[in-house]
Amino acid sequence: MAQGHEIDINMMRKLLSRSAMVAALALSLSPAAHAASGWGQLNMTQGVTAMSRQIYGLHMLMFWLCVAIAVVVFGVMFYSIFAFRKSRGAIPDTTLVHSTTVEIIWTILPIIILVATAVPAATTLIKTEDLRNSQLTIRVTGFQWGWNYEYLNNGVNFFSRLDRASDAARQLGSGVDVTTVPHYLLNVDRPLVVPVGVKVRLLVTANDVIHSWWVPAFGVKKDAIPGFVNEAWFNIDSDKPGLYRGNCAELCGRDHGFMPIVVDARSKEDFQAWLKSEQLTEHPPAASAPASAPAAP
Repeated sequence: MAQGHEIDINMMRKLLSRSAMVAALALSLSPAAHAASGWGQLNMTQGVTAMSRQIYGLHMLMFWLCVAIAVVVFGVMFYSIFAFRKSRGAIPDTTLVHSTTVEIIWTILPIIILVATAVPAATTLIKTEDLRNSQLTIRVTGFQWGWNYEYLNNGVNFFSRLDRASDAARQLGSGVDVTTVPHYLLNVDRPLVVPVGVKVRLLVTANDVIHSWWVPAFGVKKDAIPGFVNEAWFNIDSDKPGLYRGNCAELCGRDHGFMPIVVDARSKEDFQAWLKSEQLTEHPPAASAPASAPAAP
């Protein structure tokens, strides 16, 4: 009996040490550990919009809930495997065939978990579709293989494709060292320019096959489907101007991997100046008619 008791203690110690290892692994996946270790690319990023941060918070809530469930379930499973193994002479209990209490617990507990997760998930999903009070509307059209951006009611329309340096380097037998190409396969010839601190509404569609407009920093991924118009929105923090990159996230054909997305977020003043220059470029003012020659005497 003393020997069996000693084995149980040793076994519990091993289980505790394994639980500590699981906890250490979970902590290593925390955002602070990501920043310190460089493993942050394995997890979702918080982004530069309030909506993307809310999505990130929902993601982490689900993640830690799954970790807690896994620790409990696998802890009980491993304990049962080691404590009641055949080599210890364990005899199966053939009388325990039903337990109303256990069935009630494993029915009610999942319902509580589902309700607790469904409420924040539904709230976040509703907010992602709230397009009210949009201040700028842009129609995004995907095509093989690039994007067309049309600033509705502003008279600006242009195409955005993979930049020339990346396009030249990707060619078979080009001999170009891709590590020398800045932002290889993630750069475009003309980025989408938007203002910060403004709610931007996107009308996303396609003119050939299904594409998907995805910018992780905005928490936006919207399918571009021919014949349909899907809506999305984002509002970049006022203190977060800069370049933000994304990709087509729907397998759309041979060059699917070569149609990146680049968004140039500028201050409201810089955006207005850019918009006016683009309007003048696309719609130059009409030249004044020459003065008529004086009538002959």
